[in-house]
Amino acid sequence: MALDYATLDTLRNHHPAWKLLRSDHAPLVASFLHRVFVSSNVRGMNATDLAEALEDELYGLRQRFGDTAFPKNGMDYLNDWASTEKGWLRKYYRQGTDEPQFDLTSATEKAIAWLGTLTERSFVGTESRLMTLFELLRQMSAGSEIDPAKRITELHKRREEIDAEIARVLSGDVPILDDTALKDRFQQFMQLARELLTDFREVEHNFRMLDRRVRERIALWEGSKGALLEEIMGERDAIADSDQGKSFRAFWDFLMSSRRQEELTELLSTVLSLAPVADLQPDARTRRVHYDWLEASEHTQRTVAQLSQQLRRFLDDQAWLENRRIMDILHGIEAQALALREHPPTKDIMNLAIPAASLELPMERPLFTPTLKPLIADIELHAGTEEGDMAALYDQVVVDTVQLARNITQALQERAQITLAELAKAYPLEQGLAELVAYVQLGSQTFAAVVDESTRDLVGWETTAEDGVIVHRTANLPRMIFVR
Repeated sequence: MALDYATLDTLRNHHPAWKLLRSDHAPLVASFLHRVFVSSNVRGMNATDLAEALEDELYGLRQRFGDTAFPKNGMDYLNDWASTEKGWLRKYYRQGTDEPQFDLTSATEKAIAWLGTLTERSFVGTESRLMTLFELLRQMSAGSEIDPAKRITELHKRREEIDAEIARVLSGDVPILDDTALKDRFQQFMQLARELLTDFREVEHNFRMLDRRVRERIALWEGSKGALLEEIMGERDAIADSDQGKSFRAFWDFLMSSRRQEELTELLSTVLSLAPVADLQPDARTRRVHYDWLEASEHTQRTVAQLSQQLRRFLDDQAWLENRRIMDILHGIEAQALALREHPPTKDIMNLAIPAASLELPMERPLFTPTLKPLIADIELHAGTEEGDMAALYDQVVVDTVQLARNITQALQERAQITLAELAKAYPLEQGLAELVAYVQLGSQTFAAVVDESTRDLVGWETTAEDGVIVHRTANLPRMIFVR
C-alpha cells in the first residue's frame, strides 16, 4: 500500500489504531487492554469481569490523579471503546447467554504491538534475522526449482555439508553458540511468537467480515435458494483456497500433530533452561506458547464454523416461510368457502367423480382393551410419631463435571492420550464412585474415548466410614482411554 497523503489522511481519520494513538486516554486504554487481553492471551471476556477489572484500574489512577481524571464508570468506558466511532473493542453475545462479551480488535492489537516497539531494549540482535532471511530465500529458491538435476545437485551439496559437520563433531570439534548468539535467536523467536498471536486475531477478523457479508446477503436476497447457496459456497471455497486460508490450514495441521507438540515442548524446556536465556527473564507463558497458538487458532476455527451454522439457519427459515405460505393459501381457501356458504354459486364450478376418498386400513383398528378398575381399600390412617434424621437430606454428593472436564483437557494438552486409571491417579477421586461414573459419562458423551474390553484397570479411592475409619475401595472396569 502506498503511503501517500490521501491514504494517510484517511487512516488518520478512520482507522481505529490511529484513533487510539491520538486519544487522550491512550495510556489507559493501551495498558489496560494489553494486560487483560494480550499478556494473558485472552480471547473474549464477559462484561462483568472486564468492568470489574477496569474499575480496579480506575481506582488506582484516581488515587494518583484525582477523581476528575476519569469521571465515568468502567462499563461506560467499555461501551465507549466498543462503539462504532472508536472500534477498539468488539462487543458481541455468545450463543446461549444474554451477557455481553468483549474482545480485542485486530486494529487495537496492532497499535499496542507498535507501542511495544518504542521501548528501549537492552540487546538488539541482527544476526538471527539475517540468517532467517537467507534461509527463507534458500527455501523459496529450492522449492520453486523444477529442474530435477539442479535440485539433486543442491541436495548433494547439503548432504556434503551435513557429512562435514558430522566429521567435525566426531573429531572433537563441537561448535556451540555463544551467549550473544543465544540471546539474539531467543529474542527473534519471542518477537515472531508474539506476531503470530497478533496475526491470528487479524485472520479471525477477516473470516468474521466474510460471515457478516454472508448474513447481509441472506437478509437481502430475493432470488432462488439454490443460486444463493451456490454463491455463498463459492465465496467460502474462495476464502479457504486463498493464500491466507491455505497458510492457516497448513499451520493448523502442523500444530495439531501430537509429535510436533511434544517436540515443541521439549525444545522450549531445553532452551529456557539455558543460562543466557534465563538472564533475559522471559515471560512465564513462554513455556506454553504453542498452547496459546492452539487456543488462538481454535477461536479462528469457531469463527469459520459460523458460516455453516448460518447456512443451516437460512434453510430452516426458508422452510418455515414456505410452510407459512402454504398455510396462508389454505386459510384463504377456507375463508372463501365460508363466504360462499350462505350464497353458493348457482352454476357448476368443478366436477368431482368422488367427493372424498375413504380409506380404512385393517391395522388401524385398535384391539379390545379391557377396562382396569382400581381397588381402593378403606383403611384407617394412623398418625406416626417417629422422627427421622434430617441430616440425610443435606448429606448429598455433588460431582463437579466442569472440573472433571477441565482435568481431562489439561491432561490431554500434555500428552496425546491418557487412561482413566492414570487420570484418577493424577487427580484423586474425592467423591468416590459417583465421580468415577461421571468420568465414564464424559468419555461417552463429551470427549473422544476408546474402551479396551480385553484389558482391565483397577481404580481406587478412599472414603471415610461413619466411625471415622478410612476405607480404601477399588473398582475393576475395562480400560477407558481418553484421546485428543
